[in-house]
Amino acid sequence: MANARRVSASGPKPSQSRSSSGNRRVSGPLGQVERRPYVSRDRGLGGDQVEGRQAVRELLRANRRRVKEIWLSDSVERVGIVEEILDLAIKARVPVVTVSRVKLDKAAGSEGSQGVIAFTEKLNEVFLEQLLKPVNGVKPFLAVLDGVTDPYNLGAILRSAECAGVTGIIVPEHRSVHVTPAATKSAAGAIEYLRFALVPGIPNCLQELSRAGVWCVGLDGDGPQSIYDVSLYDQPVALVFGAEGKGLSPLVKQRCDIVASIPQHGHIPSLNVSNAAALAMFEVARARA
Repeated sequence: MANARRVSASGPKPSQSRSSSGNRRVSGPLGQVERRPYVSRDRGLGGDQVEGRQAVRELLRANRRRVKEIWLSDSVERVGIVEEILDLAIKARVPVVTVSRVKLDKAAGSEGSQGVIAFTEKLNEVFLEQLLKPVNGVKPFLAVLDGVTDPYNLGAILRSAECAGVTGIIVPEHRSVHVTPAATKSAAGAIEYLRFALVPGIPNCLQELSRAGVWCVGLDGDGPQSIYDVSLYDQPVALVFGAEGKGLSPLVKQRCDIVASIPQHGHIPSLNVSNAAALAMFEVARARA
């Protein structure tokens, strides 16, 4: 494991840091990265089939993309959140089709659609440079996903990210799950309020973030310092989370400015990536409060 870029909690300012190869890290003004259309022309981000009552309600509430149709199981009572969904659909002039439970379950891509599926436009992707701009005066607070493959983990990470105030999500085009119906269910509506950039590769992306003045903090069980000792969270920061089981890839770990761990006191060797992500993101939120 490369240690060339380990930075102590009281380390140098971004303009003084060094890269993994020992070269001086040059940080320009935020947002100054090469403009490239980081858009997947094959798969895209997904998100066009939204499942679960809370997820569908937030899709309609956010009103950020066109909803084509909503399917509602004939076995579902039209009370509570379902009643809210129907009211919002009427206001937005979205057709609601009552279908049999069997037909709805066949179309569902998750284990718990709760009798509601919305068919909508795919999530919009943004340029990486757009994530480097402050949002309502808040410095960039990004979550970078290095090979997360379980849709339920992805959804849980996105839900925590939205609650913690993350300003942008970065996902690789390949070898990573995108926003499937199962992820929309797990995210419970969070995808409607997050911005996503889809990039060709995480290692090159981290280099661009570093050049733009964003501190890249990788989460790894063998990280030499605790996430609670990192003192850079008030700066533009990107938390980098690795794949289930494998963690951060060696090159991604090398490209991080800091590799930090979450202190553990039990017998189980590691946390689930979605749990680790939640702890780390809320530590940044706490430090910024």
